[in-house]
Amino acid sequence: MAGTVRLAVTPTVGQGLVPALLRHWREDQPRITVRVFEGDSAEVSVWLQDGTADAAVLIDPPPGPGTQLTVDCYRALLPRDHPLADEPLVDVRDLEDDPFLISPNGCEARIRAIHSLAGLSFTPTHRVRDLATLISMVQAGLGVTILSESSRSLIPADLILLPLPPRTSRRLVLTGPQARPWHPAVRTLAESAADHLALSPRPPRRAGSPTATGT
Repeated sequence: MAGTVRLAVTPTVGQGLVPALLRHWREDQPRITVRVFEGDSAEVSVWLQDGTADAAVLIDPPPGPGTQLTVDCYRALLPRDHPLADEPLVDVRDLEDDPFLISPNGCEARIRAIHSLAGLSFTPTHRVRDLATLISMVQAGLGVTILSESSRSLIPADLILLPLPPRTSRRLVLTGPQARPWHPAVRTLAESAADHLALSPRPPRRAGSPTATGT
C-alpha cells in the first residue's frame, strides 16, 4: 500500500502518543506518508468530517469503526517539591488551595467533572492554550494541573504525575470519517497500529474493526 494520509490529532495526543506511532509506521509501512495536523478537539472532528483530514485520533468517539490505541487515565501534575508529591495518589480536594492551571481543550469537560464529583467549584487561575506553556508554569511553581497519562513522556524530571481517585479516563481511537469511504491507506495504518500495540505488555482493546469502513 502507498499513499499520503493526513492525520488530525490534539496537542496532547500529538506530543505524547503520535511520535511512537509515526516511527512504527515509517518502519512498517514505508510507502505511506503520514502528515500530521494538530488542532483542538473541535477542529479535529471538523477536519475529519469535511475532508481536510483522512484520519484522526478521536477522544471518546461514539461506537463505530476504529482502532482503540489506549485508555488514557487522568493524573495530577505537581512539582516534586510539592507537599503531596511523595503520596501514592492525590485527591483533587487536597489541591483546593493550589492555583489551578488549565489548557482549554477537549479535556476541560472531564476535568470539570473531576472537580464536580469532589464537590468543588472549577475556578482555574490561568488558562493557557499551549501544553508546553502549561507544563512550564507548573515547573515555575505557579500552580498545579491535571493531564492525561499520554503526556507522561513530556513531563520533566522536576514534576510528577500522580493518580487521582476516582479513576477517570478517556479512550483514544484511530479512525477514518463516518460519512464517506476511508482512504485505503488509513485501513492499512489502523491494522498496522493494532498489530503493533497488540505486542505491547498491555494490549489495547479494539473499538470496532479498522477494515469496516463507512460507505
